[in-house]
Amino acid sequence: MPNVRPVPTVRRRRLGEALRRYRNSAGMSLDMAAATMGWIGPKLSRIETANGHIRPAEVAALLQSYGVVDPEVVSALEGLAKDARKQGWWQTYSGVVAPAYADYISLESDAASVHEFAPLLIPGLLQTASYARETIAANATTRTPEEVAALAEVRQARQAVLTRPQHALKFWAVIHEAVLHQRFAIRPNTMRDQLRRLLDVTDLPNVTLQILPLDVTPHPGGAGAFSLVGFPGPMPDVVLLENLIGATYVEGVDEVRTFADAFERIVAAALPTDDSLALIARMEERCRK
Repeated sequence: MPNVRPVPTVRRRRLGEALRRYRNSAGMSLDMAAATMGWIGPKLSRIETANGHIRPAEVAALLQSYGVVDPEVVSALEGLAKDARKQGWWQTYSGVVAPAYADYISLESDAASVHEFAPLLIPGLLQTASYARETIAANATTRTPEEVAALAEVRQARQAVLTRPQHALKFWAVIHEAVLHQRFAIRPNTMRDQLRRLLDVTDLPNVTLQILPLDVTPHPGGAGAFSLVGFPGPMPDVVLLENLIGATYVEGVDEVRTFADAFERIVAAALPTDDSLALIARMEERCRK
């Protein structure tokens, strides 16, 4: 049987990027660093480019050769190596969940926080089942009804990160007011129930919700939706950008900082949380009439 080249995952890319960064900081070439492990340069190159595997014990030894002994850093990178091929509940849906989406779900399950700007749709972590089915069906135009139903189940299952017993995900969403005006002709109660869901979920202490008003002045969110995923400890954050054909990840430290700064400016432009909830409540009441 021919060797199958491993497909890079976000976890492996983050690990490889971190190892490359520490190697460069130590002033070591690929060949020099590989020699400390008894390897040849191409093996380390494959690891750094996320095309090769490395065991957790090897991560610790490699970091030691770079002079990195901070236990928090070592533990975090060992964890990435250990979890690079980790299977999760979403594997049950592997027939409908694309690899890039599976990557994101795994990152979301590891994350300490997610900051999301949503100019077009209610964020997936806050969607009702009905809203999820309707919007997935509208966007996933090539999917069968059965696949749409399965993807809606996945979206609902993801929401467990908001209520997990230990270290619940800290979720901060800024939603454009235009999203709240969306209507569903076939199921008119969909938006009413969705608005009620937004009000209910903010009872969770780890959920912050703001609305960006229609009359807001120009802001960085004009460039489109994004999710900024933050991790505990020394691990760098990741940004997710989505479109009709898949997802793109932004992983460079400077590039991620650009999105973090943009989110801060969007937050400053949005309504305060109390005013945001009052607006949602008024719209929900209007839907009930």
